[in-house]
Amino acid sequence: MRRSWRFTHWLYLAVPLVLLVVFTYVPVANLISYSLTDWDGLSKSSRFVGLDNYTELFTRPKLFQVFFVSLFYLAGAVVQIVLALYFAAILSAKVRFRAFFKGILFFPYLINGVAIGFVFLYFFQPGGTLDTVLGLFGATPQLWLGDPDLVNTSLAGVSVWRFLGVNFVLFFGAIQAIPTHLYEAAALDGATKWQQFRHITLPALKPIISITTILAVSGSLSVFEIPLIMTGGSNNSTTFVIQTLKLAFQFDKVGLASAAAIVLLGLVLLVTWLQRVLVPDERVEMT
Repeated sequence: MRRSWRFTHWLYLAVPLVLLVVFTYVPVANLISYSLTDWDGLSKSSRFVGLDNYTELFTRPKLFQVFFVSLFYLAGAVVQIVLALYFAAILSAKVRFRAFFKGILFFPYLINGVAIGFVFLYFFQPGGTLDTVLGLFGATPQLWLGDPDLVNTSLAGVSVWRFLGVNFVLFFGAIQAIPTHLYEAAALDGATKWQQFRHITLPALKPIISITTILAVSGSLSVFEIPLIMTGGSNNSTTFVIQTLKLAFQFDKVGLASAAAIVLLGLVLLVTWLQRVLVPDERVEMT
């Protein structure tokens, strides 16, 4: 009985471990092997080129200039986190129609990204919804997706609208887990709402803020769906992932594209590690 019980937990772990290996580690291993070849994605054979693809990547600055586009999405992610925290703090109190507003904030995340892209194509088109609303205040129509100076800001705004609900749910759940007697004791001591938020709510949200920061950085580096649907990467809106796909399927350079994907994976892991080092997780005791 004891011997059989010893192996029971491995039986429960077997299926998720197999799925993890088959759908994560094996594809990553294949990606690394492709990055060391000049495979075009169609031929049955390929030539081993070693680190030539990585050398080409790091000796062609234009391939990394697209990371400047990620700065728009990173700035949007900061705005998104601040707004999510604000709405979570407001709706954590007993306000009217709280469930309704929570549904409104989370609903965009449930919509398919392709559908969102097509909806906002009409929203940003010349003479569309946005121009009509702004025209009521005397603003002139703009090429929101055609002007290189406006396109990335517009796309980042769509990203903020879509993913705001995810961060909101994380913050809202964490705030709801804070014992209410802490706020009651602080109120009895004369603490204002801002002081309660600063000294009780924020310290309790440190782990969630850390998670959302990692998601924000990794998400801004790997933006793909919204700019692909709305602009196709035109007008200086090409992201690193879109560029990688073009290398693989438009220019038939699967080996070089695989190397670019490995570099992106390394950057995300590096940023995550640096964030963990600079802002280590702290266990928050709410007593």
